[in-house]
Amino acid sequence: MSIYSIIDPNKSYTFSDYFKLNSEPDEILSYFGYEYEAKSLELPKCDREFDRIDSLKQSLEENLSCVSFISEMARREFLIAPVLMNLIHYTKARIRVAYSLMVNEQLKGELDYYLQSQNQLLVIEAKNADLQKGFTQLAVELIAIDTEKRAQTNFIYGAVSIGNIWQFAVLNSQSKNIIQDLSLYRVPADLTELTKVLVGILGYNY
Repeated sequence: MSIYSIIDPNKSYTFSDYFKLNSEPDEILSYFGYEYEAKSLELPKCDREFDRIDSLKQSLEENLSCVSFISEMARREFLIAPVLMNLIHYTKARIRVAYSLMVNEQLKGELDYYLQSQNQLLVIEAKNADLQKGFTQLAVELIAIDTEKRAQTNFIYGAVSIGNIWQFAVLNSQSKNIIQDLSLYRVPADLTELTKVLVGILGYNY
């Protein structure tokens, strides 16, 4: 199948439209001039101790046993939001929720979470299910960020999360490629490792 039959250059697309396409990520990303690769990433990590991890983990474990997570909203409010609020404590990053971005007719829509610290930014895409399609949407959002040249470095980080599972991606603006990390981070089991990566990306500021 030709990439031009997957994405119509004369049609308008929002970021969420790419989640709905039944196409491989390399086919979609190649339309925008980026290569796709899946491999284990050496993500930035902060090795400092986190004073709130144990209490947050306990709270999340209580939520998992009491809250129904059949909707994306429930996953956002009870699983993703607590992790991000904890992240603010360590990084002082600014978080914009449902952040609107308009680059062109094929790169537009809302970013679920747009986090920006003094030196780096991070895009998080929240889904109720299907991490793979969620990654494709995230990758297109990272391309939109790169197209606008918002990042101060050559590497733009993103994550897709269904609340209890997180997966990271990185865009290299120089080589024009996007790597999907093979590692998955579970919440609350891998909360400490997940926090190390999130803080490592945005920078410790506490």
